[in-house]
Amino acid sequence: MRGFVYSSDSDDNIGTSLGAKLFGRERSIHHVLGGGKVADVLLWRNRNVSAALLIGMTVIWFLFEVVEYNFVTLVCHLSITTLLVIFIWRTAAELFRLTPPTIPGIILHESTFKEMASIVHKRCNQFLSKLLDSACGRDLPFFFLAIISLYILSVIGAYFSFLNLVYLGFLGLETLPFLYERFEEDVDRLAGKVSREIKRSYGKFDSQFLNKIPRGPVKEKTR
Repeated sequence: MRGFVYSSDSDDNIGTSLGAKLFGRERSIHHVLGGGKVADVLLWRNRNVSAALLIGMTVIWFLFEVVEYNFVTLVCHLSITTLLVIFIWRTAAELFRLTPPTIPGIILHESTFKEMASIVHKRCNQFLSKLLDSACGRDLPFFFLAIISLYILSVIGAYFSFLNLVYLGFLGLETLPFLYERFEEDVDRLAGKVSREIKRSYGKFDSQFLNKIPRGPVKEKTR
């Protein structure tokens, strides 16, 4: 099965000795995630930004799912509160000769949005290309795994709202890469054992059932 490469299936520790990595990658998890600011945030190398995003998403989830705020109402209330705070701060600064609030010229940097959009675009293209390629019969294990995963996701989606799924996905992005990088060797060793067991099971299924399916003669292509 793709994802791990082993010279023998009998040795449970051979994957670790050969340095086999999850999904057959040769680069670090930081480079796999893009190697930029987004990767630093997902791996908690910029702890302030990572914690701020996690707290912000949790607050948004709490307001919409628990308090049941409407999106337009929430945006208006936040805007009103921000305007009042700045107005009171500015007025008090003039009366008591305090430091007035400074409004930055650029609040949201364009480069950050471009980097995130580029990474999402690249990963989506890679996933769709891999999915369509497996549908052509070039990677049957991944094809069956994709079908099972999509079915499980559809079942889960029937019991959760879209916002809950987005929040759970964000929690996964904020925690799973960080935990994997911290316990990389243990995860690779365990995943290697699981991969070998799946490979053995698929080999038995292929030899007992798939190879016995009659196939028509293959015609040679003529130019």
